[in-house]
Amino acid sequence: TIVIDDTLAPMITCPDDIAIECDVTPDPVNTNGEATATDNCTATNDISITYMDSSTPGMCEGEEVITRTWTATDVCGNSSTCVQTITIEDTTSPMITCPDDITIECDVTPDPVNTNGEATATDNCSMVANITIGYSDQSTQGMDPTACAFYDYTITRTWTATDDCGNSSTCVQTIVIDDTVAPMITCPDDITIDCDVTPDPVNTKGEATATDNCTATTDIRIS
Repeated sequence: TIVIDDTLAPMITCPDDIAIECDVTPDPVNTNGEATATDNCTATNDISITYMDSSTPGMCEGEEVITRTWTATDVCGNSSTCVQTITIEDTTSPMITCPDDITIECDVTPDPVNTNGEATATDNCSMVANITIGYSDQSTQGMDPTACAFYDYTITRTWTATDDCGNSSTCVQTIVIDDTVAPMITCPDDITIDCDVTPDPVNTKGEATATDNCTATTDIRIS
């Protein structure tokens, strides 16, 4: 009596470990393909190859590590396994869009609510609600309040969007601060004086007065 038996499991080879972006589906076609196997008895095309995944969350939204266990089973039920590690990572910065450039009057506070709002951003992995958006300003404003440059200047506003994994991108908005509004001037009342009185302002009810939306009253030149 000669008993022909198959007690040897197939020899299985896993695909190489791989790291993929968080917006890529971790199907085998995107993760170096399927495992392969050979067997001492069963033809290669008759070996059943399957896999099962277990996942460990990463440090931020969208990142994780998938442990993929591949199993090869021959027609006699002998099986062997191997493990492939698939790292899901987020290395892509958000796509940020700045508000349009704008020119505002010098008496308007250059807060975002007055300068076309805030930047917006989308990300390949992080939810919009988890993207942090902030800004920093650089100003060309002069130091002398008597000079026009103190009121006519430019703010370069750099917006930054940062996703949940710390990837960030920037864009720049230009805010021009302009003074186009003339002072409001009030003349002294009309007056009649004698011909021997010098018509200097001191004798003709004083000088005109003025106020301005930006320039301090003491810095308005009246002539």
